[in-house]
Amino acid sequence: MSTLRPLVLLGSATLLLAGCADPSEPTGSSAGASSASATASTSAVAENATLSAKVPPAVKASGITVASDVSYPPMNFFAADNKTVTGAEADLDTALGTVLGVKVTIVNVPFDSIIPGLQAGKYQVGISSFTDTAEREKVVDFVTYFNAGTSLLVPAGNPEGLKPEGDSLCGRTVAVAKGSTQALVDLPARAKTCKTPIKVSTFPDGTGVNLAVTSGRADAALGDSPVAAYAAKQSRGKLDVSGDSYGNAPFGIAVPKNSELTGLLKSALDDLKASGGYKQILAKWGLESGALDDFEINAAS
Repeated sequence: MSTLRPLVLLGSATLLLAGCADPSEPTGSSAGASSASATASTSAVAENATLSAKVPPAVKASGITVASDVSYPPMNFFAADNKTVTGAEADLDTALGTVLGVKVTIVNVPFDSIIPGLQAGKYQVGISSFTDTAEREKVVDFVTYFNAGTSLLVPAGNPEGLKPEGDSLCGRTVAVAKGSTQALVDLPARAKTCKTPIKVSTFPDGTGVNLAVTSGRADAALGDSPVAAYAAKQSRGKLDVSGDSYGNAPFGIAVPKNSELTGLLKSALDDLKASGGYKQILAKWGLESGALDDFEINAAS
């Protein structure tokens, strides 16, 4: 990639959305369908003519449909207009489209429905803080783009003294998102060492997870570290993060097995890193600590 390529602002990504949210709350809340355009403020992003030429003609014509659960700030959430999708992953979606010279359409989809939708051919890409795991790699491929762990979200002041390590969650009600790594892997592993079972409370999105804690229906919640940190910050003093994150692993862009987009997306990420666009997106959202040095395909295996 030539460093002399002209720099342009990220183009608009057409968004087909179902939901609304107040970003001042921990996460968004769902409502009716709306549509809007989002433009990232990142400037160090431009179309890569070489990569653009490799995009299959059918994809050029249709654009890339990205499935995402738009309820997890700062990764993906609705802006104050209750229409525009914003966040680090939304900016990344737009940037990847710019590099590849393709229109990007974001569709708001429940988290646990994204991978089945990819398998069924409903969407071409899933970008929604998916941890790249060997189990998920059995049905989709991943291109890694960010590193995160799991954090424990508790009521302000942590009145029960809960900790992310050890057995302090045994016998407690813990909220998690349906289909998440925390629900499928973390809590089942913890349960094996508990004398008093953990009461698992699952919710379809981040909104329900956080509200369960603030309302007292759950003693704590487990979620991705950047999402938990943002929820605590935006909770108006209702939530805290207890201890340090753990189990750090890369997030991956999910694509159907053997998709012709997989290699192109990795190359587009390499381009964004070389141009500085990748760093700018993470810096905009205070996520620099999660930056990857290298992007990999199916890193878990």
